[in-house]
Amino acid sequence: MGGESTTRTAPRSGGAGKGPVGSRTGERLSGLAVALGLVLFLGGFAWGAVVYRPYTVPTSSMAPTIDAGQRVLAQRVDGGEVRRGDVVVFTDRTWVTNAPVVKRVVAVGGDTVACCTDGQLTVNGKKIDEPYLAKDSLAEIQNFPSVTVPKGRLFLLGDERSGSLDSTAHLADAASGTVARSAVSARVDAVVWPMDGMLERAEGFEELGALSSPGPLRTVVALIVVGAVLVMGGGAYGPVAKRLGGRSRTGTEPAGGR
Repeated sequence: MGGESTTRTAPRSGGAGKGPVGSRTGERLSGLAVALGLVLFLGGFAWGAVVYRPYTVPTSSMAPTIDAGQRVLAQRVDGGEVRRGDVVVFTDRTWVTNAPVVKRVVAVGGDTVACCTDGQLTVNGKKIDEPYLAKDSLAEIQNFPSVTVPKGRLFLLGDERSGSLDSTAHLADAASGTVARSAVSARVDAVVWPMDGMLERAEGFEELGALSSPGPLRTVVALIVVGAVLVMGGGAYGPVAKRLGGRSRTGTEPAGGR
């Protein structure tokens, strides 16, 4: 009769099958993070697939900006959006090959382009600073005469000026080596293999007119990275919470009568 009672009252929480409120909230938040992460991750890839096309540059005519064998991402654009300084992808049957060609636009319709003055390319009489050319190299091209670019056409050069088969190799053609804007299918934004990053802006042409704005590649990459982090973080919550909860229960003294 004088013994100590071992009777215990059942917890008001409704039983041992339910975890604490914090864990249920954490599970909901982790599920939300995974769902949001998947949307951002897949959405970023889908957006990139719609906006960009990959190309492999087979020659060194754009060195040192793009070396032979490097892989680039080019934004799909209309030829009317192309501006001076852009590195573009185009196809012109008069250039012998039907394969896509990558070159830099140095002059647009109405411009007069020539080379060289003090070793520099000139457009509309202005010397163009071209830091993307190889160090200590001149823009000089063999006997490059002055060319006035017809309306709706582009004059294109490789950054490796001494060995590039570009507009200067077609000066005897009816269009004086120029290419129709409609032949352009994309504008190169970045070298992705190896990962050299975004192409530098051709600021030497800025005094002649506005330059093109970079495409949404940085935003696309940010969406993919953030999405991946959310998916991994949300997916890791369950195992981490279970492990921490197990340690907490192990350290608690079990109830029992004396």
